[in-house]
Amino acid sequence: MPTLPPGRSPRSAQALHENRRTAESFGSDAERYDRARPHYPRPMVDRIVASGAGPDVLDVGCGTGIVARQFAAVGCRVLGVDVDARMADLARRRGLDVEVASFEAWDPAGRTFGAVVSGQAWHWLDPVAGAARAAEALRPRGLLALFWNAGQPLPEVAQAFVEVYRRVLPGSLAARQGTVSAVDGYAPLCTKAADGIRETGAFAEPEQWRYDWDQSYTRDEWLDQLPTQGAFTRLPQAQLQEVLAGVGAAIDAVGGDFTMHYATLVVAATRTGST
Repeated sequence: MPTLPPGRSPRSAQALHENRRTAESFGSDAERYDRARPHYPRPMVDRIVASGAGPDVLDVGCGTGIVARQFAAVGCRVLGVDVDARMADLARRRGLDVEVASFEAWDPAGRTFGAVVSGQAWHWLDPVAGAARAAEALRPRGLLALFWNAGQPLPEVAQAFVEVYRRVLPGSLAARQGTVSAVDGYAPLCTKAADGIRETGAFAEPEQWRYDWDQSYTRDEWLDQLPTQGAFTRLPQAQLQEVLAGVGAAIDAVGGDFTMHYATLVVAATRTGST
């Protein structure tokens, strides 16, 4: 099983958990987020369930419950924790049990879980404090699984998007995305997560899993999702509309739809000890 070697991630990855304004901006349009964001591959869900220590799952940074619903669908009992009350409210309306708190300050109150999972959210947490809290909430042999969807369209589509970002948002993270592959862009987040897990001394050596899959998007479907991404959630409306117009024109130029290749990257580690 591949493991992640210890490493030193760039400052940008180290500082993400300090950027609370962006971390708490996704609830500005929770309905859109829930509707447009991609799900995660079923084989990953099945593997996490099989590798954990029971059917009780804690979903950290659960948002509107996209991850939680996938685990509930295979028979797990899921509790969500999220810092944003707007996201939590929508998740509850979808039938999920959610507590509102930053995970670093959340109190498990003696409860333990077979797995702690986090989809597209762990980089907004302090990686050491988050891993320590997860260790507190996990049963022995329980699994901590942190995962991200790294999306990459075909090169000509990616380049057209980046040209829009460079024109409208020069110097932004979105404008720099074209310089590295999506997987390489997420690598520092995985490394930082693995280093935080190691620092607790409460887990076996972290493993890295990867699942590759494709999803097609129409122009309207992609423009629905784009404002839910962290690079755009806090843009002034005029700039956002300029981005959407440019990206929409780029999709029209390739026929009105495109395929996004996703690599779901997972950092997984088993809780050690007998208590």
